[in-house]
Amino acid sequence: MLERVFPRSIGNVFPGHRFALWAFYPITVVTVARSLVHIFREDGGAQSIATIPLDTFDGGGADAVVSLLAFWGLSQLLLGLVFVVVAVRYRALVPLMYVLILAECLGRIGVGSMKSLPTTGVPPGAYLNLILIATAILGLVLSFWTSPEARAIEKIADT
Repeated sequence: MLERVFPRSIGNVFPGHRFALWAFYPITVVTVARSLVHIFREDGGAQSIATIPLDTFDGGGADAVVSLLAFWGLSQLLLGLVFVVVAVRYRALVPLMYVLILAECLGRIGVGSMKSLPTTGVPPGAYLNLILIATAILGLVLSFWTSPEARAIEKIADT
């Protein structure tokens, strides 16, 4: 299993189940899109999406939240660009990316439980995170399954 997460050579062949690879593509798109919202939307998505009541904060508080979301968006964008590179050129690293996705989502939940933000409702990201976690777990598990195509490639390589 660890050989799939940390392959000895990093190529563009993904040996796992096709669903794991195909599920990685929309996760990549969502990661990049979410980051761009945090960076470029006027409120960083804080009030308009995440239901953080910026209008109840004083000017400095609201600006600080929006700035922090933009900084977080930059981190998400960099992670998303790594996902794009993996999806296009280094597919052997997809299992490692699923580990990173799970670590980031679960870490965000953990940090959020320790340092909560006031909201006026349940942000859609809360539901998206659950879908993301479930998909990442499934993708990681399916990454360990060897596809018939990969078996054929391994057989040819061994001869």
